[in-house]
Amino acid sequence: MTIADEIVDKLIVHPGNKANLAGRETGWKGGEAFAGLATDDLKAFARKRLQEFVDALAEAQKLLWASDTHSLLLIFQALDAAGKDGTIKHIMSGVNPQGCQVFSFKQPSAEEVDHNFLWRASRALPERGRIGIFNRSYYEDVLVVRVHPEFLDKQQLPPGTPKGAKLWKQRYEDINAFERHLDRNGTKVLKFFLHVSKEEQRRRFLSRVDHPNKYWKFSPTDLKERAHWDEYMKAFEDALTATSTANAPWYVIPADHKYVMRTMVAGIVVRSINALDLAYPTVGQDKLEAIEKARAELMAEA
Repeated sequence: MTIADEIVDKLIVHPGNKANLAGRETGWKGGEAFAGLATDDLKAFARKRLQEFVDALAEAQKLLWASDTHSLLLIFQALDAAGKDGTIKHIMSGVNPQGCQVFSFKQPSAEEVDHNFLWRASRALPERGRIGIFNRSYYEDVLVVRVHPEFLDKQQLPPGTPKGAKLWKQRYEDINAFERHLDRNGTKVLKFFLHVSKEEQRRRFLSRVDHPNKYWKFSPTDLKERAHWDEYMKAFEDALTATSTANAPWYVIPADHKYVMRTMVAGIVVRSINALDLAYPTVGQDKLEAIEKARAELMAEA
């Protein structure tokens, strides 16, 4: 069970190429074969495929844990209401909770501000055998902080630190070096930008304010950030273009159809673990002899 090569090729930001967010369809359904399906038919197909990928991921996670040679880091970035929480919930629904960990990065604490912008993420990295998930990440420091440069004042950067384009360029370089270091040391980094349209975000915000059981999801700051839509899209465009590398690629996932989005993400995760070419540990002669002895003792009890 794997996701088609042509779909992956469509979603990935190829290193050295522009992310081209404006030219990517937020409602893309995976190709011509799916474009003409009625909504219910597409949902049914996507849910079936999602469950297949979830089952495959459960098996792949067992192998990842047993081999104890690699870890997997999934990074999710998006504008509000794009579906990060729901995607994480669905694709990880079959995984042993002991084998994964989720961290959400919000406004940094006073302690975190006193360190470099990669420090708090470094403390949350998954150990070998585990899947780590960052719901937002160190990329906030080239996204939110770029849109709101006043946040830089709280970071108390050293005198002489460049500002504007030079600062973001330096941070992109730091991120690429950090992710290259992770890859060299066995942590596979997968980065997903959930690409939702402005109109679909509006509909989802309306759903939150129209249904009392969704009020808790809404924050007045959501609309304040929506007012910066164009600035965020520019920040995402530049960040994805500068930091999609062979060892840590970005995938732009069309997010207007949640069921399609989740299926695509799950398929890429399974594909990436399988590409690590993992194997269960081999057992030495001493262990084999101990196993045979244990089998004989257990059979004798019967």
